[in-house]
Amino acid sequence: MFDQFLSKASELLAKGEPFAVAEVVRYLSPISGKVGDKAIILADGTFWGWIGGGCAQPAIVKEALKSLQDGRPRLVRISPSGSQEEGIVAYNMSCHSGGTLDIYVEPVLPKPHILIMGRSPVGRTLATLAKTINYTVSIAAPQADRETHPDAFQVQGDLHLNGLRVGPRTFIVVSTQGECDEEAIEEALKTDASYVTFVASRAKAAKVLQSLTERGINPERLNRVRAPAGLDIHAGSPEEIALSILAEIVQLSKSQAIQQTGTAAAPGEKAEAKDPICGMTVEIRTAKYQSEFDGKAFYFCCGGCKQAFDKQPDKYVLAHFST
Repeated sequence: MFDQFLSKASELLAKGEPFAVAEVVRYLSPISGKVGDKAIILADGTFWGWIGGGCAQPAIVKEALKSLQDGRPRLVRISPSGSQEEGIVAYNMSCHSGGTLDIYVEPVLPKPHILIMGRSPVGRTLATLAKTINYTVSIAAPQADRETHPDAFQVQGDLHLNGLRVGPRTFIVVSTQGECDEEAIEEALKTDASYVTFVASRAKAAKVLQSLTERGINPERLNRVRAPAGLDIHAGSPEEIALSILAEIVQLSKSQAIQQTGTAAAPGEKAEAKDPICGMTVEIRTAKYQSEFDGKAFYFCCGGCKQAFDKQPDKYVLAHFST
């Protein structure tokens, strides 16, 4: 099982996909989860692995998705009492086992990816600085190759990005300095990168963006372009400009939310429901167990809770709506 876990984690890392690892670090019997049991939770809520019974899984998926949003690990305790304790996220578990699980949840986020378009001094300096903080760097520039950029993750010998891996956590820096500025920006805007910046003065940037508008590029797409590039630190030299760009990327990468797949709840629509048996919070969109009684839908953390409800729905519905 551990070999399979490592293989799955390695596969996700190679793809650059975010995920969270959940591991049982303590338990009190009776409970099926044991110390060392592990699971991987993807950004869409997909659960792979084993940490114990079905009552624990919804809480851990919920906390794993939160960890992917804020980038912070957490220790989760699922126990019959659900008592609060500093430093621990507590959930109540009154399912059949009645035991306690302490589960450590840690997000695994891909390194920020900086894609530099162009071969200017600013771009070269930015590539060097980014590598020193262990960011992934790719290059797209005329005549670029592995020999001139041996440490780059990806190298494209022109400004076309079709062959490069670009995703929401990619930060594109257009640093072409008059060499196909419009073409580079247009290519960058075809991607779903979270950040596109153009290294140019305010006046030059306005002219280039106006030119793209006249070419028929949608103004809403052009609004994605940040210019001038970087934080305003009164940078003058290529080195200072590169530093200001990297500082902005670091700032944004720390606060950037992980884009999750799946459908969000519509306005006014409930995203979560309370299991009427054990009281655990269940995400409606991904709930595997549900029943209908008296025209209302009820959602459950596991098959055992659903089975108990289906035997005596009147009893549990009355208790559910009286709390």
